[in-house]
Amino acid sequence: MATGFFWDETTFWHSGGNYVDILPAGGLVQPKVASGLPETPESKRRFKNLIEVTGLAAELDMRGATAATDAELLRVHPRSYLDAFKALSDAGGGELGYHTPFGPGGYEIAAQSAGLVVQALRSVLSGELQNAYALTRPPGHHALPDRPNGFCLFANIAIAIEAARAQGLAGRIAVIDWDVHHGNGTEAIFYDRDDVLTVSIHQDRNYPLDKGAAQDRGTGAGAGFNLNVPLPPGCGHNSYLEAMERLALPAVRAFAPDVLIIACGFDAAAIDPLGRMMCHQATYGAMTTQVMELAAEVCDSRLVMAHEGGYSEVYVPFCGHEVLATMAGSSITAPDPFGETWILRQPNAEFDAFVSGLITRMAEAAV
Repeated sequence: MATGFFWDETTFWHSGGNYVDILPAGGLVQPKVASGLPETPESKRRFKNLIEVTGLAAELDMRGATAATDAELLRVHPRSYLDAFKALSDAGGGELGYHTPFGPGGYEIAAQSAGLVVQALRSVLSGELQNAYALTRPPGHHALPDRPNGFCLFANIAIAIEAARAQGLAGRIAVIDWDVHHGNGTEAIFYDRDDVLTVSIHQDRNYPLDKGAAQDRGTGAGAGFNLNVPLPPGCGHNSYLEAMERLALPAVRAFAPDVLIIACGFDAAAIDPLGRMMCHQATYGAMTTQVMELAAEVCDSRLVMAHEGGYSEVYVPFCGHEVLATMAGSSITAPDPFGETWILRQPNAEFDAFVSGLITRMAEAAV
């Protein structure tokens, strides 16, 4: 079976409004000629363009999807939020949460983005595709049921999970979030449930500042079904692979899900304005291999990735290409343009040992 790639041109048309990085323009914040949030269409559009230029797209099942329906959105978001979002969207746009501005048609674009994940998950669970990647924009892992947050307007992955469960396509679902920021929205939605395992590997106290602590393990029926792996700034390839191998993968293996979903952010890469980690293209390829091997072991290779963060317009496409080529088992490559930088960078054995000790303590606490 093929690897699916779900995308829609309208998601590139989402507007972040008159922002300069993460600050509204005005006062002493001088506007930019091309204003907007760091979450721009360029990193995603260049990602899609790169897979077409290298020929990788020809080896994928390129698909579109319908927007998430009202019923699908309501399984996660209350009517009051949907109505407020739609009204402001129809009125020309605005902002309802924290760092989540949108322009005209923002509601429909966000529903389209969620629909890509819904259809990607449905196609994998129904057996049409072996695995799939949804190039979503706006992203979703920070969105709360009643409030947008951190560039995220709808909780894309949660909406897809509830749609799949409503159709009886899956009972137990695991999510690994390797975006550099904590997946607080996904965590909050499933925090008291034992049918969805949520794992977040992120830079400690990056965003949100007060979320993502290792001791936050879930509540009620969900106790033990949430796992946070906060890593200190500066962690890179070796630390991420160790965190996956010793914490994330064993948790998913023990949970034995019907499908594995990855909240795939590329902002833990060293070339990113909103993260302070040192991952690179090979890190994402290696983590993709890890989750593919795990999916083959526990859920008949059913794997879905939903695009989240990643704000380097030049580097996200190369990291994404590596993930897709690995998923598809393709020999087509897009060599890392910073490859020599990573080869020349000297490993810091003392720092790696320090981080390994942190991971050991988190692993012991998670047992």
